[in-house]
Amino acid sequence: MARPLLDDGLWQRIAPLLPPHKVSARGGRPWADDRRALEGILFVLKTGIGWEHLPAQFGCCGMTCWRRLRDWNAAGVWQKLHQVLLDELRGADLLDWSRAVVDSSSVRALKGARKSAQTR
Repeated sequence: MARPLLDDGLWQRIAPLLPPHKVSARGGRPWADDRRALEGILFVLKTGIGWEHLPAQFGCCGMTCWRRLRDWNAAGVWQKLHQVLLDELRGADLLDWSRAVVDSSSVRALKGARKSAQTR
């Protein structure tokens, strides 16, 4: 049997960070399970297949997974999860900052650099 993409421990950390469902007064289709949607997202990201090719075994279509990923990203779920995991590692004294790297793509230069000589 294949190893699951999302184990129970990680799901227990992620579930409280997810925004509540929007309830429509007009009814509509039943809300797809968040855990199954996340498993579908992880499958697409891991395999590189297109969203429209997501196998039916995940219980929701690729478009639902894509929308959920978009909405969770807008809600800051991934940044919150990153902070939760860093806090757990820090609490267990498992972070090794001696090998950390910061590059210009992740840190803004707020004051900017001095003007350099104009290139010809």
